[in-house]
Amino acid sequence: MFAAKVAKPGKSRANKTGSWRTEQKPKFLQKNCIACNMCLLFCPEGCIKGEDKNTYICDLEYCKGCGGCAIICPKKDIVMEKEK
Repeated sequence: MFAAKVAKPGKSRANKTGSWRTEQKPKFLQKNCIACNMCLLFCPEGCIKGEDKNTYICDLEYCKGCGGCAIICPKKDIVMEKEK
């Protein structure tokens, strides 16, 4: 029987990806955050940290700019902004 091999997902913590991020980055407004952890759980790179309401931040050295955190945020407290 054929056994397919699947590569394990990568982690940007092993590689800084901020230098080749998409043209956008997340901005955490820290106004309406309810600390639901959805952004933290949804981030494919695990570069979001926070514990209490309005304390969540993203480590831009590792963020790829996918925008998943902004999409999943139920309070729309994360927006994507153009890189400068």
